[in-house]
Amino acid sequence: MDFDLTDEQEMLRDTVRDLLARNYDPETRLKVTDTELGWSREVWQQLAELGVLGLTFTEEDGGVGAGPVESMVVLHEVGRRLAPEPILDAVLVPGALIAAAGSAEQRQRVLPEVAAGTKLLAFAHAEPGVRWPSTELATTAVPQGDSYVLTGIKNPVAHGDCADELVVSAQLPGGGTGLFLLGAEATGVTRKSYRTVDGQRGAQLEFEQAPAELLGGDGDAAAAIESALVLAQASLCAESIGAMEEALRLTTDYLKQRKQFGVTLSKFQALTHRAADMYVSLELARSMSLYATAAVADGASDPHVASRARLQVGRSARHIGQESIQMHGGIGVTAEYPVGHYVARLTAIERTLGGGLEHLRVLSARVGEYALPEL
Repeated sequence: MDFDLTDEQEMLRDTVRDLLARNYDPETRLKVTDTELGWSREVWQQLAELGVLGLTFTEEDGGVGAGPVESMVVLHEVGRRLAPEPILDAVLVPGALIAAAGSAEQRQRVLPEVAAGTKLLAFAHAEPGVRWPSTELATTAVPQGDSYVLTGIKNPVAHGDCADELVVSAQLPGGGTGLFLLGAEATGVTRKSYRTVDGQRGAQLEFEQAPAELLGGDGDAAAAIESALVLAQASLCAESIGAMEEALRLTTDYLKQRKQFGVTLSKFQALTHRAADMYVSLELARSMSLYATAAVADGASDPHVASRARLQVGRSARHIGQESIQMHGGIGVTAEYPVGHYVARLTAIERTLGGGLEHLRVLSARVGEYALPEL
């Protein structure tokens, strides 16, 4: 299998890398994340003009028609620069749900505006007190005339604070899970915003008889949700690899510059061995991220493949994050120095859509399905 990027994918990577490098140095990023929105609408518009926001939508839906590999290339660069723009939460995941489950009219009404950067989406699926993974939803949908009304609470909703339109999962009256479209400012919707540990934004959304439009037909949307969440898992892996690369680079550069007892820290063999172990962890994670990306690109939306990748990527992220802070010393946890922000983002990713324990539980439940090797 060829793991090299094509010429077009390399051009996409370099273009996104240059755009984010122009707009975000550590100081500028801190200023942007401290604003009420937490990210830059100017950068968002530049991403839209490059076609990044419509990368995975078909041309009929106002997009470019690229595959998931291209989106992983973009998210890798997002991780390297810690760009706060909500490409995954406001475009890729909810956009994939609309593309998969929506009618042609719904797709062509919503997705072109998303690709143009003029409309922000959010996927409201997780519910308070429910541990991942769970298919049980307390949010209900009740028919009312030609539409539905939703009642329930969704939290956390990543970047739900700034969304213009919501994709909400709820129990259908006849059983199964439905997906619904409604405006974030619609009657019966209450939004409570908050800031997350990595400087990003989230919201709790409460629905009280909120009018909503069923996405697509009357069928169960559980398969579409599972596919979108597998895409999200692979995307988080790709972003993590970019963040881990940069955390390792910052650490090795620091070891080459910081002096103790008259020599640089890179002269201490124990520290160089630990840095080498960080590199091993990075390459283990990169292999699993490529595995997850290849599976999604082949159309295999297997949650167990996603859990395998997330388990290793999460373990590598924790190892690299802890070692980065330890080898930097006190400066590693200051707000002015970037390595602590990389660790915060990696920590947040590790707890998104299941942590290591949850993914290990998913995988261990299938141990009995595998045949034992014959000696």
